[in-house]
Amino acid sequence: MKVDNSCIVIFGASGDLTYRKLIPALYHLYKIGRLADHFSVLGVARTELSDDSFRQKMRQALVELEGASGEILDKFCEHLYYQAVNTSNAVDYAKLLPRLDELHDKYGTGGNTLYYLSTPPSLYGIIPECLAAHGLTTEEFGWKRIIIEKPFGYDIETAKALDVHIHRFFEEKQIYRIDHYLGKETVQNLLVLRFSNGLFEPLWNRNFIDYVEITGAESLGVEERGGYYDGSGAMRDMFQNHLLQVLAMVAMEPPAIINADSMRDEVAKVLHCLHPLSQDDIQHNLVLGQYCAGEINGKDVPAYTQEKGVPEDSNTETYMALRCQIDNWRWAGVPFYVRTGKRLATRVTEVVIHFKTTPHPVFSQNAPDNKLIIRIQPDEGISMRFGLKKPGAGFEAKEVSMDFRYADLASPSLLTAYERLLLDAMKGDATLFARTDAVHACWKFVQPIIDYKEARGRVYEYEAGSWGPSEADKLIAKHGTVWRKPSGVMKKKV
Repeated sequence: MKVDNSCIVIFGASGDLTYRKLIPALYHLYKIGRLADHFSVLGVARTELSDDSFRQKMRQALVELEGASGEILDKFCEHLYYQAVNTSNAVDYAKLLPRLDELHDKYGTGGNTLYYLSTPPSLYGIIPECLAAHGLTTEEFGWKRIIIEKPFGYDIETAKALDVHIHRFFEEKQIYRIDHYLGKETVQNLLVLRFSNGLFEPLWNRNFIDYVEITGAESLGVEERGGYYDGSGAMRDMFQNHLLQVLAMVAMEPPAIINADSMRDEVAKVLHCLHPLSQDDIQHNLVLGQYCAGEINGKDVPAYTQEKGVPEDSNTETYMALRCQIDNWRWAGVPFYVRTGKRLATRVTEVVIHFKTTPHPVFSQNAPDNKLIIRIQPDEGISMRFGLKKPGAGFEAKEVSMDFRYADLASPSLLTAYERLLLDAMKGDATLFARTDAVHACWKFVQPIIDYKEARGRVYEYEAGSWGPSEADKLIAKHGTVWRKPSGVMKKKV
């Protein structure tokens, strides 16, 4: 099914996200025939560029990153345009009026416009206001939608204030708060795995699940983003948005129907059921860490405070581990252990469902743990671990696995996260985008951590290339277990 003819306006078009992700995503959708027959892409930024120079820059990106060539590349680039605008100056937005009128007429879009804010968060409130000042948000002629990147706010108060401000110019149905994690095929498959299989859904509760482990690990450091990251940290950069959304997908109830409202209702319910973090939780169930110098893949890497743009006395966390709980009928008493960090041993994001052991007094003595591993990235897939008898005499059990990898499907229709989410936004499907109430619930839950950080709470050191500070090991040891140390490849034992 093709999407409506439309104009896609990318603010921050001279930035890295446009170059690396957005234009390649649109190119691939065009290549496989998923975009409208008539569309245009208008890049907007302060940098002075002509249409031709913008096209050349994006062409280079597609050649380098996608190996693009030939007639398809040429035709796609013909749809690219550029307009220099001082995005902080409302008067300068007048330049968009004739450009958009021209593009809507040329491509027969009927005024349909998708705005993408690939900009610093400081512009998230300014751009909608400036667009509205020139009548570019009304839906008198065609639909108008706006995609906003994370972070949506800096804490609960700024998130609420930003919401109030943006809602002056766009209705909630027009606002798409993007989290690229929710566009990943494996995250979406969580729901199908749970709710379409009688094998799993009856076991997906406190009666059969011992604990849930969620990991979002990166081997990279802050790269060239030291200045930005130091004002954010692991909690805001990964936990508050990505991992809490993944947790909600793991824990939500089945939606009554498959549509945006019903799905997002259930996500919001789970987030509202998160047990509020007390001071005791902060002291005993939270670990913050910061990487020091170490070695990754045989290469020496510097400490966080030696990274470009990071103050030498920074107390910002690059690692976070938390034990949290959900106060509802399904999950009462089941701990969720969530961790994320930079400069860890490998890059991996996964969910592990640890099932309770058998109560049989004989077979439980040496039985391996039963667990379901849902690998989100890299090498997306699902692995089930259980016990079978070792060959030979006796009844000693050994762990075996049943594995599925998305790469084995070799499906040409498998979309990347940004491809899927851009396509959904053009269709008007908000299912995989965060709604206001869910965003507020996330910020409300993490606010005690923010307060602790602002009071310069304890941040432990860990060596780059390790799995984090030893205090995190002590945290999960209270449950009588250890963190998994997965590799980056599903087909190996992970």
